[in-house]
Amino acid sequence: MNLITEKTTIPTLLRNVVSHIHDENNTFLIHKVKDTWEEISYKQVLHNADAISSYFLEMGIRKGDRLGLIIENCVDYIYYDQGLQQIGAVNVSIYPTLSEHEVEYILKDSGVRTLLVGNPFLFRKILKIANNCPDLQRIIPVFDDYEKYLTDLNIDAGVLSFKALIEEGERSIKFYSKDLKRIREEVLPSDLSSLIYTSGTTGTPKGVMLTHSNFVENVRVCLDQIPVIDKDDTFLSFLPLSHVFERTATYHVCITKGSKIAFAQSLELLAKNMAEVKPTVMSCVPRLLERIHDKAMKNGTAGDGAKAKIFLWAIDTGKKYREIKEAGQTPGLMISLKQKLAEKLVFSKIKEKTGGRLKFMLSGGAALPKNVGEFFGNLGIKILEGFGLTETSPVMSVTEFHRQVYGTVGRVIPGIEVGIQDVETKQFISIQTHDSFNEDFECEEGEVVVRGHCVMKGYWNKPEETAQVIDSEGWFHTGDIGRFYKGNLQITDRIKNMLVNAYGKNIYPTPVENTYLKSPKIEQLFLIGDKREYITAIVIPSKETLQETFKLKEDFFQQKEQFIQNKEIVDWVNLDIRKFSAELAKFERIKTFIIKRNPFTIEEGEITPTLKAKRKVIEKKYADQIDHMYLQEVEVD
Repeated sequence: MNLITEKTTIPTLLRNVVSHIHDENNTFLIHKVKDTWEEISYKQVLHNADAISSYFLEMGIRKGDRLGLIIENCVDYIYYDQGLQQIGAVNVSIYPTLSEHEVEYILKDSGVRTLLVGNPFLFRKILKIANNCPDLQRIIPVFDDYEKYLTDLNIDAGVLSFKALIEEGERSIKFYSKDLKRIREEVLPSDLSSLIYTSGTTGTPKGVMLTHSNFVENVRVCLDQIPVIDKDDTFLSFLPLSHVFERTATYHVCITKGSKIAFAQSLELLAKNMAEVKPTVMSCVPRLLERIHDKAMKNGTAGDGAKAKIFLWAIDTGKKYREIKEAGQTPGLMISLKQKLAEKLVFSKIKEKTGGRLKFMLSGGAALPKNVGEFFGNLGIKILEGFGLTETSPVMSVTEFHRQVYGTVGRVIPGIEVGIQDVETKQFISIQTHDSFNEDFECEEGEVVVRGHCVMKGYWNKPEETAQVIDSEGWFHTGDIGRFYKGNLQITDRIKNMLVNAYGKNIYPTPVENTYLKSPKIEQLFLIGDKREYITAIVIPSKETLQETFKLKEDFFQQKEQFIQNKEIVDWVNLDIRKFSAELAKFERIKTFIIKRNPFTIEEGEITPTLKAKRKVIEKKYADQIDHMYLQEVEVD
């Protein structure tokens, strides 16, 4: 049932569920309190949302005012968002990992009036900068005992606990009930729903203006393309709701279809939570899938005995079975029997660790290595890929449930145009829509551009920057390089990531890095070589694999020296660099590398909250070590 109309907004989605899909006493949200998973009904969510809206109205908050959140995923996020959306206020979600300086910039730039704060660490961060943010009137901690952090502080903004806010709002619900209904109905699809600040690999964060229509239309067409999601599904949410991908692909999908949302406790407890919640759908990032793949391969092939032979036989059987089905053919009796045996002996045990009920996982945020997607396909676990940016609400293309082309990000969603434009001449190589889909179509690569309902309203307070990315004909320039392959969109890399070596050869780092990341020894890899004679890299080894191989203790990773000089470890990594270099053109191969002791981090400003490397930051920070690589030559090809 599609309940979305041209008048639908974010707050009406949830009420549509209660009116047409579920009784208000049915479970909507699930979260863990101490050792118990507790269920929260639609009735409770709507009641708390109304209480929050009533408090905001009493406070003088009106349509268009910006209200902020800096909080991990939890039920309080949903209460707060629903409360502000139904009075036409604007959600400004801030990544909890951002620095004080970045948070202060966003609060001041957006003019946030209230700020929901998730934990004591974040609260202390906000208290340091609160008086520098003149529009901030209320700081709202969601935890108890916040008063002890206010001792001897003179904070201009009022501080009120989230629990007290809801209690105060409850006292005025009756007074505002008629106003609430009217105000909710006055929220228009064209109104601003959210400001999401791009983390960006360079430059100042920009507030992406997304309307109710941007979000709602994105959900509507994606559900048309993936029609298997229904009211009985349970999503496990762990990616940050401060990012557009999780907000759309989990939260907004669930308030459209009536699916449940269970909140994972943390990334560290994700595996445990999957086994407990037994989700049917999850949004995830490629790195999680790569880790599951690496662990399964490592455990399955350990010892090289009968167990390893059975595991490899099962993977090979799964591959043959998958390829027959993907070719549109019916598997024969013998391969079907083998596949059932592989399922019993191997696949079912891996699936048990995900809870055993997954229909599919939706991967986004970065490119999924083709071999990882194929691995899950061999197991019978479907991985759908999507592509888009914050500026596109976010989805521009997504894999169709019934048609998988590994290494691509799916079919163009309905209602938009996606073009491939020559980077130098700006001439269009191809323009495709959902309706023009041809599974045999291929074209040359160029910049990916898009026009249609998914494109943002613009950047907040930045008309010049908006004009730089949305041209006079309405095309948003993504900055990504891609092409169409078998009718599906395929992303090569970012334009600004492209390396041009000293001989004029163009090298896109992402596919090269993904080739080397197939090694179970390598956790992260950063390619270097712009205007240089050859390619080098900063390699971060897999901590777990490194510890096991060389029997290392934790103090090894706490040493001040940032780079590992141990020849045994260098040679160990070098074996896999040599091995995977054979899959690349000579000018793409890593000639020299250094091994960084610990991963790039958000806290150090080396990667964005969506785990994209900040090229300029890394190259500047490690300039001495990089220059030193080019003064020595370690042949690995």
